[in-house]
Amino acid sequence: MAVLPFLRIPPFPGRRVTALGQTRAEPMALHPRDLARLPQALAEARVGGPFWGAQPSLPAGRDIVLAPDDRAGALAMQDLVAARGEAGRACLVGPFAARHGIPVIARLVDPWHVVGQASRVIAGAEGEWAPIAALAGVAVEVMGEGRWSAFDPHDGRALVASLFSPWRWTSPFTGSDIAPLEAIDLLGQWRALIDANRTIDAVFGVARWKRVTMDGLLWDGGVGPRHALAGGHRARALGRGARALVWGARVPAGLVPDLAARGIAVGEVEDGMIRGTGLGANCVPPLSVIVDFDGIYFDPSRPSALERLLAEADFPERLVARAAALRARLVAAGIGKYGRAEPAAANASPDNRRRVLVTGQVADDRSVLTGGHAALGAEANPNLALLRRARELEGAEAWLTYKPHPDVEAGHRAGAIAEAEALRWADEIDRSGPIAPLLARADSLHVLTSLAGFEALMRGIPVTTHGVPFYAGWGLTRDLAPVPAGRSRNLSINQLVAATLILYPRYMDPVSRLPCPVEVLVHRLEQDRARVTSPLVWLRELQGRARLLLRRPADQRRNPAQNPERPR
Repeated sequence: MAVLPFLRIPPFPGRRVTALGQTRAEPMALHPRDLARLPQALAEARVGGPFWGAQPSLPAGRDIVLAPDDRAGALAMQDLVAARGEAGRACLVGPFAARHGIPVIARLVDPWHVVGQASRVIAGAEGEWAPIAALAGVAVEVMGEGRWSAFDPHDGRALVASLFSPWRWTSPFTGSDIAPLEAIDLLGQWRALIDANRTIDAVFGVARWKRVTMDGLLWDGGVGPRHALAGGHRARALGRGARALVWGARVPAGLVPDLAARGIAVGEVEDGMIRGTGLGANCVPPLSVIVDFDGIYFDPSRPSALERLLAEADFPERLVARAAALRARLVAAGIGKYGRAEPAAANASPDNRRRVLVTGQVADDRSVLTGGHAALGAEANPNLALLRRARELEGAEAWLTYKPHPDVEAGHRAGAIAEAEALRWADEIDRSGPIAPLLARADSLHVLTSLAGFEALMRGIPVTTHGVPFYAGWGLTRDLAPVPAGRSRNLSINQLVAATLILYPRYMDPVSRLPCPVEVLVHRLEQDRARVTSPLVWLRELQGRARLLLRRPADQRRNPAQNPERPR
């Protein structure tokens, strides 16, 4: 029987790295500190073996698990419990034939979940059930000859030495050696992700091009994620108590009320705040997503999981320090939602006027419709209303730069302002790439609900919010619209970063295609190794350029620095 490393990378959809452990030429003597800590670390993380397997319940009254290595072992174990009069308490795990009326669970299972329901495990001498039962504190009996024939289930140090010393562990993100405890911690993060996804029975509205990266972040350890159509058989089969995810902008208006009326819990899935390199409007798959069963972060009408974190979470010193380091990296590298830009030097405005940046958004984006449009009244174009209000508040002495949203500039979404109209209120329009260079020059920022306000706060730039973005109401912004009553706590910028970028989203490494900590994705962006492309992306980029050229008259393709006819 081939011996696999005890710690293994789960078979995430699309993964490009498969090995976490590699054999050593000579076994390594583990440090006494590791020998003492590893048993508890494994038991708490519940990793090792195929922990991503199914999690069935043992049949009623069946509290003895039979976990053989092979067919002969399965026969011997069943005969043994029958001779003891315990066949009525036994359950066999594995692709083996049943006898003595003993039920069989033939599919791949999570051994930690199964042994957690057992009072005793009878295990083969070569597999992983014996050490897992021992680490979980469950009585174990070994049958046959092999590596676990004579092991002492109460000697945790000897057990982990046998499991770990023949292997060297390497990071799937860097290829460098990592300590066993680091490997356990990574697998523990993956278990938490997989276990959270096990409860999701259907996913609605996720476009196929997004699934390239998103499926790994929504994987449930088996055949999921279970993508479904609003009127399909999977949707009809959902029953009371089921849980479903929707991409809100891409499902029929009646789907969510219908699911809720049937007693189905509905959560939302959306792009994260560090999306990757490239626009969703160009069909570039996201490298971070948010899964939220409370609400969604951009809709202030109901608390989201992010709002609850910001209002209630403890922020340990170690987490805050991690957030501070992450913030420094993002600012230094010029990383924003849609990629990286070289930060520009802070240039003075003409006549040394105060620089005010105003960021446009997609006019019919849900964040504008739910968190911003009402704050500006009945204005048909919220971007124009925002620009006009910013000028009124800042006065004629400020130098206003208007930054259209990249999806609007790409020609895919609504919200464009005619250049002449924009220049009635702004001194210039900036159609360059990422926003980081503009933030480096800004003295203040006006936003409706744009994520640019969060990016400005990370850089210490004063932010005025005209709508109700998720970062409004925590003592960090000047808020012109009423904020929810639950936002009564004052936070530091690093606490805001910790919740928003570390605790709330999920991230995908574009190189290994494995779920990863945020710092891994940031490193890929710093290296310019985060682009995920396809022929569809190239086609969408060309389509957007063509639409933009057709939409914009020739006399609006210029970008005059000033408009003397702008009202003062």
